[in-house]
Amino acid sequence: MLDAHRLMCLATLRPDGWPQNTMVGYVNQATTLYFVVSRTSQKLANIQHDPRVSIAIGTGGDQSPRRGLSMAAHAAEIVDLAEIRHLNDLIHSRYPEASLFAPPASSVAVMRATPAIVSLIEMRDGKLYSDLVRIDAAPGGA
Repeated sequence: MLDAHRLMCLATLRPDGWPQNTMVGYVNQATTLYFVVSRTSQKLANIQHDPRVSIAIGTGGDQSPRRGLSMAAHAAEIVDLAEIRHLNDLIHSRYPEASLFAPPASSVAVMRATPAIVSLIEMRDGKLYSDLVRIDAAPGGA
């Protein structure tokens, strides 16, 4: 499901405790998601204050099955240039028309979301199927 999509809803926590949802583009490697945010954005400030994020991706409608994924994850900025170069190769191979991730100190921050809990749902034949998966990974790991 992650490979089939390009947009996700990213929820962060504002310092005042209110959640903030934003649609962002992403690329993934297995279950780890990568995205960019503006260095002046509220999203980055929220993640720096509290790295816990929630992510939702889904499809549905009259012509397709309703499927969705939600993920509790830890977000962290990537500063290693070799990792950013690897991500640029990944982006270019999947989406040749897309812009490449910029190195640190630019106007954007390259982020990694490492999942802790993934919830999958699917509606088939009028029935809801769901599965909850806990992923044992250290926050910030790839």
